[in-house]
Amino acid sequence: MGAKDMRPSWIDPNRGRQPATASGRLVRLTVNSEVLRDNYLGDPFVRELPVYLPPGYDEEADRRYPVAFYLTGYMGIGDSKLQWKGFAPTFPERLDRLIADGEIGPVIVAFPDCFTTLGGSQYINSTVTGAYDDHLNQELVPLVDAECRTLEGRDHRAVFGKSSGGFGAIVQGMLHPETWGALACHSGDSYFEFCFLADLPRSLNAITKAGSVRRFLETYRDKNKHSSAASHALMHLAMAACFDPQPDHPDGFEMPVDLYTGRLIPERWERWLAWDPVRMIPNYSEALSSMRALFIDCGTKDQYHLHYGARQMHQVLDDQCIEHRFEEFDDNHSGIDYRIAASLKVLYPAIAATA
Repeated sequence: MGAKDMRPSWIDPNRGRQPATASGRLVRLTVNSEVLRDNYLGDPFVRELPVYLPPGYDEEADRRYPVAFYLTGYMGIGDSKLQWKGFAPTFPERLDRLIADGEIGPVIVAFPDCFTTLGGSQYINSTVTGAYDDHLNQELVPLVDAECRTLEGRDHRAVFGKSSGGFGAIVQGMLHPETWGALACHSGDSYFEFCFLADLPRSLNAITKAGSVRRFLETYRDKNKHSSAASHALMHLAMAACFDPQPDHPDGFEMPVDLYTGRLIPERWERWLAWDPVRMIPNYSEALSSMRALFIDCGTKDQYHLHYGARQMHQVLDDQCIEHRFEEFDDNHSGIDYRIAASLKVLYPAIAATA
């Protein structure tokens, strides 16, 4: 018996990975965005759009495929889902495995870059952060249809994402049923009283310590390392710029609370609440009813209390008699990319169907 045969059972020659029998490949499309050109924050308007092409794409030259767009969470870009991580498969590896195991069929998946100087865009139009709703619908979707062999039309196109990306997915489904035929919201921002308002005092401490919003942003930009409190403060500022942009204001936006006393400013906070999916759903019931699949999930230990928002969305959808699938799982907000297996098994049959 050789030395290799004497190795302990916990040693894995695949280093924790289970490679699929066939692999898809990535292409990178260049996006020269007209709607992001000259944006208020001065962010780049030329970006890359990575696109996953499934196994067999090059061999079956006449075949067309359903397509899904994955929206990353706050502080992320699509490219971040493609990078190697220790003891965890990349997104393409997860897709390869799901296809190889027959859990889903071959699908094209696009990974947009909607990052901003403030860390995110929420995938909506804002006069401060940029026209990312237009960028997604008017530029990225047509580009993928033109450059890849997609099954065109909303019935063969899904949008899904996690956290801010989950928020983006369900809001996109509400605002643009002409573009999206199915959606999945993983741990998406919802019930803003819990996920945003409850954590505002900690953010106020970080902002007032810097002296002002402008000084905080300058300090954040120049630091080599950021505390959790500072990063959460940046997130709240980004939400203000997304939900309540004021390009004529010296900072471009205002917080929904007084920076000194913490007193809630009702007219500002109402601008945020207008974007809360829990409140939006009744006004967009027709759009959501048209979805061929609608999936919502959240971990029961979510650090941002998003499981309460997910439960409320579930209840409101039930009240509106909108067909959907709701799941909870025993985990928190972090490291839950494995949940795409649950959503894609719901989304894929819907967007692959011909009728």
